[in-house]
This record gives sequence, C-alpha cells and structure tokens, in this order.
Amino acid sequence: MSDPLIDQLDSLGIAYEIIPCDPELADTAQFCEAYGYSLDDSANTIVVAGKSDPTIHVACVVLASTRLDVNQVVKKRMGVRKASFASGAATEELTGMAIGGVTPFGLPDDLPLWVDGGVMLRDRIILGGGSRDRKVLAPPTILTTLGAEVVEGLARPAS
Repeated sequence: MSDPLIDQLDSLGIAYEIIPCDPELADTAQFCEAYGYSLDDSANTIVVAGKSDPTIHVACVVLASTRLDVNQVVKKRMGVRKASFASGAATEELTGMAIGGVTPFGLPDDLPLWVDGGVMLRDRIILGGGSRDRKVLAPPTILTTLGAEVVEGLARPAS
C-alpha cells in the first residue's frame, strides 16, 4: 500500500530520512531530548487561525528554539484583526494530523505555507512526519521545493 507522505517526499527529488519515534515522545522537547536532536534543528509546523468570516488559516514552520510571532507578523500578513494558534481539534480537522505529528507535507492545497527565514539557515531540519510515530529529517530547501513562502521575521527568539 502506498504511503502519501513518502510519495510526496519522493516526488520532490530531495534526499530525506524518515526517523521512527515513540508516539509518547513526539512532542518536540521530549523528542529532541530522547533522540539527541537540537531544538535549533527541529522545526514545528503550526496552524494559525485568523478571525474572519469565514475563519482563515495558514501553516507556519518555525524552529523549535523560536516563537512564532502570531500577534504581529502573522496577523498582519493574514490581513485580520486577530489571530491565534488553531486548537488541536481544528488542526486535526484541517490537516488530518495530530499535534506532535503535523508536517508541511500533505497539507490541503488551499492552506498557505509560510516558513521563517531562520529555518532556511540550518543544514538540516527535523519536521513532523504526519503522525506521532515518525519524523522527517531533510535539508530546509525541501520546504521551498514544496512551495513554502519564506517570511523573514516570522519567528522571534524564544525568551
């Protein structure tokens, strides 16, 4: 049986590696600690909801060592008065993926994908694998090949 994640990754023509993980350790901090990855090389895919009628969404990829600037950069780019992290239920409904496994691969075609410029400076990044039992290790250029838009200042250093 075909695996949609693997099919999409293969179609991009960029080397990647699938890293199996214990679903109980899928959340970024636990995964990095258990498997020896740096937060600076771990990139989270976060869905943001913009308050409008109807609600609009965007997926953002930022390094785990940073914080997504929802209240200024994301809100302004979305063109809404208010934006917030989508709930776990809304994220799963929109993407088909649970928190801890959300990946930029296989997102709905109408969901914009923005990546912080800092992500693109890494040699390699570890991303969600579409489920809590795996991750994807790849160069960050895989995101622009996928069609992500690089947004400078999308994330700020975590304080």
